[in-house]
Amino acid sequence: MARERFDVVILGGGNAGIGVTGPVRRAGQSVAMIEASDLGGTCPNRGCTPKKLLVAAGQALHDIERAAVHHIAVGRPRLDWAALIDREKDMIKDIPTNLARAMARREVEVIKGFGTFVAPNTIRVGNRLLEGRHIVIATGSKPRPLPIPGAEHMITSDDMLRDRELPASVIFVGGGVISLEFGHVYARAGAAVTILEALPQLLPAMDTDAVARLQAESERIGIKINTGVSVQRIEPAGKRFRVIFTYAGVEQAATADRVVNGAGRVANIDSLDLAAGGVAHANDRVAVDQYLRSTSNPRVYVCGDAVPISLQLSPIATYEGDIVGRNIVAGPKYIPDYAGMATSVYTVPALAAVGATETTARQTGATIDVHVNDMRDWFSARSYAETVAWSKVIVDRASDYILGVHFVGHGSQELINIFGLAIKFGITASQLRDSVYAYPTFSADIKHMLGRA
Repeated sequence: MARERFDVVILGGGNAGIGVTGPVRRAGQSVAMIEASDLGGTCPNRGCTPKKLLVAAGQALHDIERAAVHHIAVGRPRLDWAALIDREKDMIKDIPTNLARAMARREVEVIKGFGTFVAPNTIRVGNRLLEGRHIVIATGSKPRPLPIPGAEHMITSDDMLRDRELPASVIFVGGGVISLEFGHVYARAGAAVTILEALPQLLPAMDTDAVARLQAESERIGIKINTGVSVQRIEPAGKRFRVIFTYAGVEQAATADRVVNGAGRVANIDSLDLAAGGVAHANDRVAVDQYLRSTSNPRVYVCGDAVPISLQLSPIATYEGDIVGRNIVAGPKYIPDYAGMATSVYTVPALAAVGATETTARQTGATIDVHVNDMRDWFSARSYAETVAWSKVIVDRASDYILGVHFVGHGSQELINIFGLAIKFGITASQLRDSVYAYPTFSADIKHMLGRA
């Protein structure tokens, strides 16, 4: 079998892989991209983009719930779930085609199929052997498999985005982002929602106080939350499913129409035959250096959800793809800088965060000032009848730099980016506090959040 030679062979056609193509094609390098499913990967086709359409519907239902505060009389809303799913599919249907056109304009050869290593510089896809001066692992992530008897009865977020029937009840196994985001949509649409989490806290990587505010709001809208539980098994119960779990040593059961794997995602690398490629890895994590390059095979770079040192977020995947592309062109000289990169959990209201949690900030030994505000009684929050409006800003006392910020509500998914810029570019708390903002806006509250009007 003849080998075809490319400067760059990319495994995966999602945000990370596409991000690589810009720098390398501008440098005139030849590129082959291998993708088994739709171009764009999870985020635009089966993740953040279609999910936000459902979240927008949940936001509309929340606004209707609060209409009486504004002296607006409305009847009980009814969500046509099937029509919502159809709208979601219609909104995203052209994304793979549009991305295919973009890759064609860049003269990237897109190959449909699964790629696997057969040598440190060679990938097999179907009956073709592709030899690359550089190989990029940009294969994204997949739902974390759970070693629970009956796990085959669980569905994933992919299935939820295809399901045109609104279930009457849903159990999420795992209290991560997927469970909370979809749980809020389902609950507001009228489904009974239960979340079972093994750890003591939902969203364990997030600030404890912020999660407590979000949990309280989740429970206010009817979501049942059980933390510190151990799921024993999942079994059919007629046309429904029963989840058996223990809490404090006592066995309990919950039954629902759907049981969802909400335990997060892991790097999708187990089928790549990394050993054949001489790519060091352990526990579904590729070992990479500061340039996102394999520590054992310098021909290989990694970007996106397959990177073990960064958050699994689509903007970060695109950013890492660009870093990898530039390192391929110029040699390993660019190091990703994750400072100031914000994240949001798109519940209604949303939780947003950037930088350190209070716990991690204190662990550094720095002397910190922690500004916590329940803003529900502030004019801005009352104007919009917010049910949650909460902030925590963590400041290093010696330098006045922002170390971390956490919001629930109060336009958090937008406001957090101001603090992300502050962290990235070294804007101090005093400078943020002394700036003049358009009024009345949530941004105008920043000076109050920092302790002085």
